Amino acid sequence: MTGGIDSRKQPKLAVLIFLAALSVLPLNMFIPSLPHIADALNSNYAVVNLAIAGYALMSALTHVVAGVLSDRFGRKPVVLVALCVFCGASLICSFAPNVGIFLVFRTLQGVVIACYAVSMASIRDTSDEREATSRIAFVSSAWALAPMLGPAIGGTLDTLLGWRANFTAFAVLGLSGVVLVLRGFKETKASDLPATFRLSTYLAPMGSRIFWGYAICMVFSMSTLYIFLSGAPLAAKSFGVGSSIAVGALMGLVPAAFILGSMFAGRFGKKYAPPVLMAVGRLLTLFGLSAGILLFFFDVHHVAAFFLPCAFVGLGNGITMPAANAGVLSLRSELSATALGLANATTVAGGAAIVSISGMFITAADAQWTTIALMSATTFISLVAALIVRSQAAAKVAISCVDEARKAPRPSDQRPVAHGDVRDRAKGR
Repeated sequence: MTGGIDSRKQPKLAVLIFLAALSVLPLNMFIPSLPHIADALNSNYAVVNLAIAGYALMSALTHVVAGVLSDRFGRKPVVLVALCVFCGASLICSFAPNVGIFLVFRTLQGVVIACYAVSMASIRDTSDEREATSRIAFVSSAWALAPMLGPAIGGTLDTLLGWRANFTAFAVLGLSGVVLVLRGFKETKASDLPATFRLSTYLAPMGSRIFWGYAICMVFSMSTLYIFLSGAPLAAKSFGVGSSIAVGALMGLVPAAFILGSMFAGRFGKKYAPPVLMAVGRLLTLFGLSAGILLFFFDVHHVAAFFLPCAFVGLGNGITMPAANAGVLSLRSELSATALGLANATTVAGGAAIVSISGMFITAADAQWTTIALMSATTFISLVAALIVRSQAAAKVAISCVDEARKAPRPSDQRPVAHGDVRDRAKGR
């Protein structure tokens, strides 16, 4: 940011929390309504279910595009455009006469993810690296809480008012976001990029080794969560847990632990550098999953022996992800949102690929062991990436210190002042 960090431009934390929650709430809030949508639009469940995949694809694309645009044109305009598109798409979904129109504009709703990416970038614009970790951690708590509450809210609206009420609510929330941004979101980014678009400029972060260290850590950290989400229902069934409510409550331990981890990162983010917190988060996750493996080998086959160790997935990710986001945002100040967008798009694509492969190995017969084993493997890889980032960051600091020491004047370069020189100076010679 040109002119350095200006904390006076910090957007209100309440606005950032609202934007973070709104960016993920549409992902699953309407899911309880899927059967009703299929019936109302004379379609089948499999076709309507494409609304989830389309939204996810649009989110991945938006991560990259929104980052580039916000680095070029500023944070506030991008957020406002994303919210306006989201409002319009939500309204059209609420009045959709057929499944084709519904799927097109449901997919378009995915642009709202720009609110999260740009909010993170605005935090980095107005905070140093460690303070950014702390603020991002608090905002990430809302990002984790919203999907926990979303299905319950959506199911209630569907029951009372019908499935279209969900999309009307999205439009109202989007409009509320526009008002909040206009009133409480100051522009934090000065345009310091060339007027002409050069693809190489925006892909520059990908040429950094440390960027890939952050990205790989993020990919495998989130893959651990995705593997849990795919294997947990089968594991619960193997333990005789048949109630959907009970399964949902058990799976809710992970996002609840994520919030605790985010609070930890918020508390200690100002004290420790992001790579340190990343490593701590990975170690905590590996510790919990290792305990789950030990319990399995000691024939402790109980629902708690699976879900309690898995809670460390949420705890570790709650510490790792805010720190990783802050680290990526700090790589290139003039391309902070672009770097984060590229990292998040890589995370979504990589996570989808890994969970697709892991799904081939998880079966109802051995869901407990296979799920924990796969999560342990992805956690170990993310830990290695976090340690590499930490070593590279430490080496960078050491090189910087050496360079500063070389530039400093050496004592031998300074000629001692003789008494005669002092007398001459005193006489004005």
